[in-house]
Amino acid sequence: MTTALLSVALLIGAAVVVVTVLGRSDGSRSVAESCSVEVDRTRWLLSPAQADNAALLAAVSVRRGLPARAATIAIATALQESKLVNLSYGDSDSVGLFQQRPSQGWGTVEQIMDPVYSTGRFYDGLVAISDYQDLPITEAAQKVQRSAFPEAYAQHEPRARAWASALTGWSAGALTCTLHAPRGAGSSDAFTARVDHDLGTVPLTVTAATSTAPATMLVIAGSLGGRSGLVADDVRGGWAFAQWAVAVAAQQNVTEVRVADRVWSRTGAAWTAATTAPLASGSVEVMLAAAG
Repeated sequence: MTTALLSVALLIGAAVVVVTVLGRSDGSRSVAESCSVEVDRTRWLLSPAQADNAALLAAVSVRRGLPARAATIAIATALQESKLVNLSYGDSDSVGLFQQRPSQGWGTVEQIMDPVYSTGRFYDGLVAISDYQDLPITEAAQKVQRSAFPEAYAQHEPRARAWASALTGWSAGALTCTLHAPRGAGSSDAFTARVDHDLGTVPLTVTAATSTAPATMLVIAGSLGGRSGLVADDVRGGWAFAQWAVAVAAQQNVTEVRVADRVWSRTGAAWTAATTAPLASGSVEVMLAAAG
């Protein structure tokens, strides 16, 4: 078999494997976990681990009051550099989401492996470019990264733009995840720590789990970004946080997210009309998996 034919055969075989994993018409296989954003009738998929990291990149931009364009550039760059996975290895001494190198002054390996630190360093470089919002992604990313393959960033722009739009609240109800049952009980302490890690201090009230009800958090998200820059109104703030919560749901054992008159749940895997009274504008309710 020639190399070309072998390549085609391998691609076909891979496609068959993907279809099998995603499920059969008789329902004998469970659907693979995935997260997606649908904008303009196009769905852009990421794995739950990638979605979790995309949520962090967007959250840090929200925290800094940066425009959505910054989140788009960051997500596209990380897709190219690491496939949106926090890698502990890479070319030469490159590590992390952005494959930053300690030997080039990005920080220590330990620092770079902290996604909030590495993302902050990326944005530090980006905002130092006075016209970065007007530049093509390839140019903006290259000025920060100094990559040997700068044109490669462009291929990720549509996916990055869609995810950034959802995670900054511009595209409401666009981000969903299809997930397996939670691996264990959710922790309100762990969830609160993740909010602080990604977004900083956000008003959050915890209702502790009881013998009959799981733990829930009520978040006042209208203040995201200091009400300036990226998220400047209650509606966008609410959707930005709600879709962030869905994107981190796999890791945080989230079972349900409510915002306005809509609700996402693991069982439904989509935003649907809530059966309860709408939440106040900018408020988000997050439910965690119960123990046992």
